[in-house]
Amino acid sequence: MVRSKSKIFAVLALLAALLPAAGAFADEVNIYSSRKEALIKPLLDRFTEQTGIAVNLVTGKDGALLQRLKSEGMNSPADLLITADAGNLYRAKAAGVTQPFVSEALTASIPETYRDPEGHWVGLTLRARPILYAKDRVDQKTLSTYEALADPAFKGRICIRSSDNIYNQSLVASLIAADGLEATETWAKGLVANLARPPKGGDRDQIKAAAAGECDLAVANTYYLAGMLKSQDPAERAAAEAVAVFWPNQDGRGTHVNISGAAVTASAKHKEAAVALVEFLATPEAQAWYAEANGEYPVGEGVALSPTLAGWGPFKADDLNLGRLGELNAEAVRLMDRAGWR
Repeated sequence: MVRSKSKIFAVLALLAALLPAAGAFADEVNIYSSRKEALIKPLLDRFTEQTGIAVNLVTGKDGALLQRLKSEGMNSPADLLITADAGNLYRAKAAGVTQPFVSEALTASIPETYRDPEGHWVGLTLRARPILYAKDRVDQKTLSTYEALADPAFKGRICIRSSDNIYNQSLVASLIAADGLEATETWAKGLVANLARPPKGGDRDQIKAAAAGECDLAVANTYYLAGMLKSQDPAERAAAEAVAVFWPNQDGRGTHVNISGAAVTASAKHKEAAVALVEFLATPEAQAWYAEANGEYPVGEGVALSPTLAGWGPFKADDLNLGRLGELNAEAVRLMDRAGWR
């Protein structure tokens, strides 16, 4: 059972003790965010309330925000870029629109795996991308690894979104890092041969397709499943309840994970305040709010999980430094194209 909204805001109330008194900064922070306003604004409001730092939020698509930062150059008003997927953070770094920053608090609270090796970005929330299976048609004992999804036994049984999706590109990049280019291309061709239908829609659509019997397995981020379980739409809740989570590669490298994260822009005029905001978003209480409200895993250790996340059980996560996902992105895209993954 998911906690009530009153409990969510009770978690927010605990944040006050970790922040300096109001008026400690006479400043502001300007954010470009691909995260929807509802998924972050309550925390930004709390930050402003406790520090006196005004937060100005502009939301948009990942690609559009990156293009805006490139076009504006050093005249950009943005101090922070908040976006989903290490691949997008890598692209921003490669485009020269971010800068390195140092924070002892972030180094202490966020594992190295979820930080850029050169200090350009840090992870704020963790997203797992496991295999979801139809409870009434699949014995979880038949499941094992991502690599096994290319087995002919799964022919016509898999749903996954298209190759232009950054989540899938990062998954393939992680496989290249683990198994090598040749083996991963063979795997991708086998996966395409096992698809129940041409890729279409988002992660929620893959879950709905599995529930409806269009496929037996779906590859999707768990926070979409968490959102569906809390949906006001009975049909969406029913679809989510029809599938279960399987954590692949538990006897090896672990399940593929990614992040939403933050980078200080190269043009930042309020760098100190921007770093203070990132530190705030990485506090245990803020991490707990993300887990409760958004269905995302904390990046740090020892943070309470929501009942929904806890109900899926513990899992071993791949400890690949997520900077590698960005480095291997272009290779992953070319590989997916050669495999016929559209």
